[in-house]
Amino acid sequence: MLYDDLIKAAEQHGIDICEKPLVSTIKGLYADGCIWINRNIPTRAEKACILAEELGHYHTSVGDMIDLSDIRNRKQERRARAWAYEEVVPLSKIVQAHYDHVTHRYDLAEYLGVTEPFLQAALDRYRERYGTYTVIDNHIIYFDPLGVAKMFE
Repeated sequence: MLYDDLIKAAEQHGIDICEKPLVSTIKGLYADGCIWINRNIPTRAEKACILAEELGHYHTSVGDMIDLSDIRNRKQERRARAWAYEEVVPLSKIVQAHYDHVTHRYDLAEYLGVTEPFLQAALDRYRERYGTYTVIDNHIIYFDPLGVAKMFE
């Protein structure tokens, strides 16, 4: 479902999505209004994670970023990933998953439609940004260990 939603979001921005066999080291690319996703990726969840990051490049990056030895390119890569994490694993969905009785990371990744490594990277990014916890809508989200608690009113 997430993959289809991301395709629709891309199309609303005038971005074409093409699934083609690519070199195994390349999972996705964005250039000139087109995102290529490696057709050989086995799961829709992984394709969704890659598509989210490539959409992050559309929203946050400029220029050719192939050379990751250039720190400017690494910073753009980081910004694109952060955009993807916040778009696909927003804090509000973590709270909603709590109320839907999702209790394990594997289940949370499945609930969100992402891979476990992508979920972990998103949680690591949130921990870097906020520390060990953050507050959203009268809820405390703890990042390590992952948990949600409702605050007293």
